Amino acid sequence: MSDEQAKKKFIYLNRRAPYGTIYALESLEVVLIGAAFEQDVSLAFIDDGVFQLMNNQDASATGMKTFAKIYRALGDYEVRKLYVEKESLEARGLSVDDLMPITYEDEDEDYAQKPSIILVDRSEMAKLIVDQDVIMSF
Repeated sequence: MSDEQAKKKFIYLNRRAPYGTIYALESLEVVLIGAAFEQDVSLAFIDDGVFQLMNNQDASATGMKTFAKIYRALGDYEVRKLYVEKESLEARGLSVDDLMPITYEDEDEDYAQKPSIILVDRSEMAKLIVDQDVIMSF
């Protein structure tokens, strides 16, 4: 069995708002650790987790440091699949245009910039989750 076949698929479910608790930051830290160990890492943003990807975040009122810019570096760690549930966005009056632009460089296509955010509906999200080897919820 090759290394690629042996690689387990991990999905990190992000369900909470980015500030006010430590869940979002801890999820991001665990994702970076997993990526450093070359796991096949995906992130899913559901419910209030969609707020983690909002553009122009300012956490100063919460007394926490804004960490949203770290999401833009995920492509450098081979984390290229950020699934956002369409229904969660809509329920919060948001669209994909409200999210920060997160891209990665596709070395197979002359380092073309490609979007990391993938909008999926609830049934597609359920299929993605079922297809994973490890599911971690934050």
